[in-house]
Amino acid sequence: MIIYGVAALAACHLAGVILGDLLGVILGVQSNVGGVGFAMLLLIVSTDWLRRTGRLPQLSEQGILFWSAMYIPIVVAMAAQQNVVAALAGGPIAIIAGVGATIACVALVPVVARIGGQDAPLPPLMAQEV
Repeated sequence: MIIYGVAALAACHLAGVILGDLLGVILGVQSNVGGVGFAMLLLIVSTDWLRRTGRLPQLSEQGILFWSAMYIPIVVAMAAQQNVVAALAGGPIAIIAGVGATIACVALVPVVARIGGQDAPLPPLMAQEV
C-alpha cells in the first residue's frame, strides 16, 4: 500500500474542513458547507504547484494519485448520508446554494480547460499503471 503523499492529503482535508466550517458560520448554517470540495481543490492546486516546481517526489505523486482515486467513493458515501429533506425544509438557502454551485461549475469548465494549454500533454502511463 502506498502511504506517501498522505501528509499532503491530510493537510488539504484539514484546511478544507476548516474552510467549510467557516463558510457554514458565515451562511448561518450549523454545518460544514463544501469542506470536501475545498479539500479536493486545495489538493489539486497544491500538487500541481509542487509538480511544476519540482518539489513533488515520484513516490509521493503516486501516493497522492492512489488516495485521490479512493477519494471519489468516500465523497459519494458522505453525500449519501446528507439529509436533503431537512436541508430543504430549512429554507431556500439550500436551493440557492445548489443552483449557485451548479452555475459556478458550468461557468468554470472553459477556464479549467484552458489551464494546461495545448503544449502540455499528459505524461505517458508507466508500466505499473497499465
